[in-house]
Amino acid sequence: MARLVGFKPPKGEIIMKKLMTMTRQFRDDENGAAMVEYSILLGIIAVAVVLTVIAIGGWVTGRFAGLCTALDGTSIGTCNAAAGTGS
Repeated sequence: MARLVGFKPPKGEIIMKKLMTMTRQFRDDENGAAMVEYSILLGIIAVAVVLTVIAIGGWVTGRFAGLCTALDGTSIGTCNAAAGTGS
């Protein structure tokens, strides 16, 4: 398509060409896809860490309660599992 000397395309056509160029650049850019993949991986790791800490906390609480129960059954001392104190 030949352009006329001194001819200016309509403003809407210029904006549309810029928009199409930006859209093509965004489509061809792979940095965003890698960032999304790493974000998902980071989220999975964070959930795994939280679940592990909760599981270990429950296990430790159970072991402490069992120790308190065993200690209360002896004349060695007493234990209050709810308060976390003993003598």
